Parts: sequence; structure tokens; C-alpha cells
Amino acid sequence: MKKRLLIVLSVMLITGEISLAQPVQQPTIEDFKPSTKNQPGQEYPMVNSQGYARFRIIAPEARSVVVSLGPGGTRGGTPLSKADDGSWMGTTAGPLEEGFHYYHLTVDGGIFNDPGTLNFYGSTRWESGIEIPAHDQDFYALKDVPHGKVQQILFPSTSTNTSRRAFVYTPPSYEKDKKKRYPVLYLQHGWGEDETAWSNQGHANLIMDNMIAEGKIKPFIIVMTYGMTNDVKMGGMKNFKIEPFQTVLIDELIPYIDANFRTLADQPHRAMAGLSMGGMETKTITLARPDVFSHYGLLSGGTYAPKDIKDKSKVKLIFLSCGSFENATGVKNATTALKESGINAISYISENTRHEFQTWRRSLYELAQLLFVK
Repeated sequence: MKKRLLIVLSVMLITGEISLAQPVQQPTIEDFKPSTKNQPGQEYPMVNSQGYARFRIIAPEARSVVVSLGPGGTRGGTPLSKADDGSWMGTTAGPLEEGFHYYHLTVDGGIFNDPGTLNFYGSTRWESGIEIPAHDQDFYALKDVPHGKVQQILFPSTSTNTSRRAFVYTPPSYEKDKKKRYPVLYLQHGWGEDETAWSNQGHANLIMDNMIAEGKIKPFIIVMTYGMTNDVKMGGMKNFKIEPFQTVLIDELIPYIDANFRTLADQPHRAMAGLSMGGMETKTITLARPDVFSHYGLLSGGTYAPKDIKDKSKVKLIFLSCGSFENATGVKNATTALKESGINAISYISENTRHEFQTWRRSLYELAQLLFVK
């Protein structure tokens, strides 16, 4: 039997059905261009057509410079080499996945941001950012279409004894027709981020503008506020309590929005969604207050089970999504179970992405087309 198996394996190797050879690394194409997230006039970091990133840092007195990719440097490091002119340069060992990536510099053991690129709030700090062009980037591209507004508001919060900040997206038609009222999506960021994330990293406003211009969605308002997740210092996220944020959202922010914007101020025209930690907040609050929201969205933020939904008549939509390298099977199975229980549930899996903004950009694009359609 063993002899026969060896013969079969030998034949398969000869015919090419099995290959023990290591994959051949493709040579780097020298068509690097500045990242779209660079500071004005800055050449580096650069990205090529394969998705490789190249960095150049001026640090003549440094002894070591490493680029740490991912939130808090979780995606590994790219050591840079020093040149005679005092600059440090290096290229990632392989291509990065499409979309937005946080990164920072580690210079002689200290953590710094890259002066060549813009900063984005993530990992509970302002991090550098780089954009790897995606094959489907057209849906969040800046185009010559009518644009809505993203405005900062400060709303009073008695429960926290301060004025809190939120950003509100209003569609292009909002300023033209003063009588029209709009549904509202309350859209939450993830842990380590804040209320700037969905506009800056996620391009939520551009996604909305483009879809409205193409007639793919009915216009609605988006409200983005701080989820208070970063306030937890001791003990980590296990000590995070949802009640203070729920009070801010339900009792303070929503009444302010309804009083100061032309909203359809009722449960059928109000949605809540969030990415990652914001998904956990969404699930907890929507289940606790089904009288407030009718459309729920968890973007890489867990799932609902049929037993969670006490009154199906109050739920118009449950949307579950994640990247294909995340818990795709769990999301699909949860959606199937919800559908079988009679709930309008839809799943979306972002191909070839992980727990990152390309997943969430695509997820928002899909979710927006399902909101407030009935």
C-alpha cells in the first residue's frame, strides 16, 4: 500500500498536479506614486501598482527606524535602511491589502508619526495613514457630483456635565428643499477611534454622495458621535459599561438631532449601525431599546440570534457583515437563522479583507442601499 502511494505521489509530482516548490516572489515594479493620504507636497510614502509601500524618513542622527503597520503596529514592521544623506528608506516585503492602513514610526525605540502623511485617530491616538488603491475604489472616490455637508455640532449632555461633539452628514438636497424631512442613521466607530473616523478613514460622506447621484439610495442623514469606548483605562474593555453612552445617545443626542435637523423623528425612520466595538454598542442598545431603532447593522461587530429579538414586528432590517478573513461563516449562519425565524436579515462578506476600513467602507455601501426602502 505504501509503495503504491509513493508511486501515485511520484506521478502527481511529475505531471505537475502537486508542486513542492515555494512561490516565486514577483519583482517589484518601479511605478511608485505618492499615497493619496500624504501631506500636501510630500512625495513619501509611496505605493506601486502591486500594492507595495515605500517609506522615506529624514533622521540623520537616528540609529534605527522601523515602520510599524496596522493599529498600534499589530501588522508587523518594515525596517528602513540609512542612506549617506541621512535619510532612511525601505519597501514592504510584500504587497499590502487594498484600502486604508494605520502605521507609525519607531525611531530608536520611540513612537512617532510620519511627517509625510496625514494623521487619523485610531488605536486611541493619532496615527499616520496610507491608502493602497483598491480595484473597487470608485464608490468612495471624490467625484464631480453634488456633495452633502459634514458639520460638527456640540450638543448639551447633562449626564456627563459637558457639551459633547458629533458630526452630522446631510445630503446634497438638504439645503434646497426646506420642507423635506429625512430618516437618520446613527453610525458608530470602533474601539480606539472616535467620531472623526467614518468621515476621515471611511469616506462615509463620499460614499453617500456617489450613491445618491447614481440614484442607488434615497437620501438620509448620518450622525456620528463618540462612543466613549476610549474612556476605559483600567482593566481594559471588559470593564466598559454601555449605560452611560446609551443615555448620551438616546436621551441627549437623538432629541437634539430631532430638534435641530429636519428628521423623520420616529422609530421606523431611525437606524443604528457600528463597526467592531461600535457593533457591540449597536447590538446592546438596539436590543435594550427596540422602540427607538428599526434598522440594525453590525459591521465586523458580532451577530444577532433569533432569541435576541423579542418583538419581530419592530425590526425592519438586520444587516450583518465582515471581511472574508474574519468570521464569514458565523455571519452567514447567523443570517440564515434570523431569516428562518421570519426576520428580514441580510449578510455581506467583503472579499479579501480583514478587520479594516475597506471592509467597513464596502459594508456601508451595501447597507445604505437597504435602509429605509419600505
